[in-house]
Order: sequence, then structure tokens, then C-alpha cells
Amino acid sequence: MGMLRLGLPKGSLEETTVEMFRKAGYRVRIESRSYYPSIDDPDIECILIRAQEMARYVDEGILDAGLTGHDWVVESGADVHEVCELVYGKVGRKPLRWVLAAPEGSDIDSVKDLEGKRIATEAVGMTERYLAENGVSAAVEFSWGATEVKPPKLADAIVEITETGSSLRANNLKIVDTLCTTTTRLIANKESWKDDFKRNKVERLALLLQSVLAAEKKVGLMLNVSETDLEKVLAILPALHKPTVASLTEPGWLALITVVDEKIVRDIIPDLIQAGAEGIVEYALNKVVN
Repeated sequence: MGMLRLGLPKGSLEETTVEMFRKAGYRVRIESRSYYPSIDDPDIECILIRAQEMARYVDEGILDAGLTGHDWVVESGADVHEVCELVYGKVGRKPLRWVLAAPEGSDIDSVKDLEGKRIATEAVGMTERYLAENGVSAAVEFSWGATEVKPPKLADAIVEITETGSSLRANNLKIVDTLCTTTTRLIANKESWKDDFKRNKVERLALLLQSVLAAEKKVGLMLNVSETDLEKVLAILPALHKPTVASLTEPGWLALITVVDEKIVRDIIPDLIQAGAEGIVEYALNKVVN
């Protein structure tokens, strides 16, 4: 029997990842001070690794697969197989950007203005490649955190990750350019991907995790409607596909089951009632598998 060595991201994505695995059907338990979570799948061995290091360990074969940001794959230069994109984060569900930022009012308005300047960042490799691609010579130093507070006294500019730019604006910084747009990825070691057992485990995991994210902004709806009002209700009711329609034991009545975007439910329920729907039930979804 084989074993899949799976890296889970330690840090900001940790809790969100565990919750996503729970909805996918996997129970992951992280003990205090332990870097080896338990999982209720005897064929998977988990280890907690910082997202910044994940791609390197997967590339080297120490891990068969792992979850990390596309940015850290780029930063490390790791040669791994990207299985799928999983757009999730600590809070939001939007891609993040690594941006070049400089103080408001400074003379740095493009990458060319960085010539001879000092840049602070956690993504040193990415920043150095960006400068080289633009023919700019500048000093790049690793930042251990609180990067936004370093300009103008400790650095002329920074390269930092952001979702909305609000933290940069709060520190009186302007975005000059975008180096990289990133989302979470499930990656695999290329040799492990050739192993039928490991590939099958990773592909099943990818399917379930993607189905969790697909379900996040959707809900299920069940309702009853008379045959005479069916067309009016169907005209209101959007769905992934056509709703499931089944006959009730009471002659002339039907049951409808469908999946809709959660954001529209408050608008369509009153309309459904007016169209003749009864017994409307809204319920949460863990997975939507397309």
C-alpha cells in the first residue's frame, strides 16, 4: 500500500485549509506544537510547512504534493507539476498581487526610477528577476516583516503582497507596478505524479477541494409548486442546469430542487411565492461537483 506525503500550509492559510478539508470530507487535526497533523485517511501523511518553503520540498521529493501560493513557486524557481488552482485565502477569495510600492510624493513612478535605490521585500528572487528583466540595478534586501513601514527611511521602495492595497495606502504608499498575481495552487512532485497510486490520490483530493470552493457562494433550494404554476416559477428560477422536478403524492403538485447563487436568494424568494411556490427551503452546500 502506498502513502502520499502531503504538505499543508503553516501560518495564515492554516485554519482556512483545515476547514476546507473538513468540507471536502477529510478530518484534519492539528495538535498544539506538532507539525504532523492527523488526517482520517490512512493513505495520507500530512506535515505543516510554511507556504514559502513548500514548493522547494515538493520539487525535491521530500513531499509528494502540497498547497502553496503560485508566488512562492515562482520565488523558489521550483520545477513542480501544478495540479489545480484553488482561489482561497485567510479571509478573501480573490487573487493577491505582489506590487512595487513607493512613498506618495516620491520620484519613483516606474521601475526605471529604481536605479541605484534600495528595495525591501520578502520575495527577493522575484524582485531581482523583475529588475533584471527591466535592466535596472538596485539593492534588494530581505524583509522579515512590517515591510510597509520601511519607506522612506529604511528603504526607497518595497515589493509587497496585497489584495486591496488598503494597508499600503494607510502607510502613505502608492502602487507603481504589479510583479505577479497569485492564488493558492495544489502542486505535485513530477516523479510522484508518474506514480499511479499517488496521482490518483492527488486528483481525487483536487476534485473535492475544487468542489468545496465551487459551493461557497451557492445554496440549494427546495420548493413545491402546482403544475399550473410551474412555468411561471421556472421563469424566475436560475440554476446550474435545469432544476430537478419530481411529482408529489398529491395530484397536480411538483417538487423542485435546484442550486442558485446565494446572493440572489433574498430577491427571488418573494417572487417565487408570488408565482405560486410553497414550502421553500434553503440549505447550505459543502460541495458542488461539475
